[in-house]
Parts: sequence; structure tokens; C-alpha cells
Amino acid sequence: MSETLRAAAFLDKGGTGKTTTVAHLGVALEELGHEVLLIDLAGKQGDLAKHFGVWGDYQARIEADEAWPNISTVFDDAWGTIAEKLGDDTLADLVVPTDEGPDLIPAHPGLDTLDAELGNIDDARERYSRLEQFLDEYVDPLGYDVVLVDLPGMTNNVAYNGLWAARHVITPVEMGPFEAEQADALRRDLGKIADNFAVDIELALVLPNKVDTRTNLAEEYLNAFESEYPDAIAPDYVPYSQDIRNAADRGQTAFALEEPSTTARRAREAYLAAAETLVERLGGEHYG
Repeated sequence: MSETLRAAAFLDKGGTGKTTTVAHLGVALEELGHEVLLIDLAGKQGDLAKHFGVWGDYQARIEADEAWPNISTVFDDAWGTIAEKLGDDTLADLVVPTDEGPDLIPAHPGLDTLDAELGNIDDARERYSRLEQFLDEYVDPLGYDVVLVDLPGMTNNVAYNGLWAARHVITPVEMGPFEAEQADALRRDLGKIADNFAVDIELALVLPNKVDTRTNLAEEYLNAFESEYPDAIAPDYVPYSQDIRNAADRGQTAFALEEPSTTARRAREAYLAAAETLVERLGGEHYG
């Protein structure tokens, strides 16, 4: 690709599967031939790194005070000076490779205070554009095809940075009334951002997640999401699969399973279809 495509996973609610979605879409995009970078802004727990089995090593670096620079550093006022001193190896210690294809910039405990630190920046554009500046100046030149950002499950300054930088939102939703309400609220929030700052941020992919179609209620919500978000709905839903949870506990995605269950195979197919659709909606139809 000649231009890096970006998207951020967000819903103002925890536990909807944002991290699982980012991990699986990242691997699916790699399976489709794209080079992918994942960025974890969701919190200091390092859940995205755990998904790929690399959190233990990175946590050891944190405890040894060797995880510097890190993802929180790039939001600092002094980042430009730091990057200049580091020279050509600016991102060498930031980016961690994974065994399943995507590269990763893991979470860091510095994210804990980042929201408050960003809140001290008076100018709203400056406050919300720190991540965009980092991606424009330091990540895009690396030549990744797609950058996916995992955001916290709450509306704060960190989340706004991710939305501002990505301009395209991935929203995994479970089949329930609260998720439907939150997805609708997100759509309204994106409209407010666009109106207030003249920045277009669109809902690019609504991905029904952990769907159990054995229940009539799930089918009803699935139909409702398809009707409500015809331009953003994913081509297929991700079924509930215990295999995915078990794989995550082992530091893997469902794509790494040697003997996947039927639901895990269907989930992989759904993620591959979603990844292909996402690239098209991000403006990458002619890339391959």
C-alpha cells in the first residue's frame, strides 16, 4: 500500500470484545497479505499483548525500567526532542513483534495518568491530536498497510486521541439493549466531534460479536443491528466460541489453533470477511 490505513476499536463500555476484535482483525489482515501494526491504548493491563503471549516479556522490561520509550511517551510534550535524540531507532524499543504476524505497541502503566495529563492541555485540537501527530510523523514512514488502535472502554481524552487519529471506528457489539444504546450514542458522539472540530470520523465497521443464534433474542438484535447500520455492519457475525476464550488464555488468537472447533472456524471466517470489508471501507479497495 502507498498509504497507511487506520481504524480504532471503540465503544463506551467495557467487555464488548474490543481487544479480541483488534487482535483477530490484525491477524486476519495479515492473512490477507497486509502488514499490520496494533497499538494498545486500552489500559495498563496489557490485554492486547497477552492475546499474543508477549506481555510477560514486556512486563519484565517495565519492571526493570527498560520499557522506554513507550506508548505513553509519545504523548509527551518532549516527544519530538526524545525522538530526535533516538534517531533512526526511534521506534525500535516501542514495537514488539508477535508470532502471528502483526507488530504491536503494547500498553504501559503510564497510560494511567495520561488522560489527566492530556486534560491539562488547554487547546482542544492540541489535546486530541497528539496520537495523530505521532502516527503521521513516525509510524506512517514505516510502511505498515494498516494500523489498528485498541481504545479504552470509556469516553476520555485518550479515546478522543484515538478517534481523532484513526477517523474510522470499529465497534464490536454483543446482542443486547445496552450495546445497541451505546452504539447509537457513539454515532451521535462522532457527529458532535465532526461538527465541533470539522473532522470527519465515521463508523466503519459494526461487528456483532459473541453471537449465539440459538436464542430468538439474539436473532432479533442481529436483525436490528443490520437494519440500523446498513453501511457499517460487518458481512458476518462472530459466533460465541469457547475456543477463542481458551486460545486467549494461552496467548493466542483463534487463527493459531491447530484443531479449531466449528464455532472457532466460523469465527475465523467472520474475521477474515470483516477484515476484507474494513480495508475497502477505509479506502483501500485497490490494494491487495
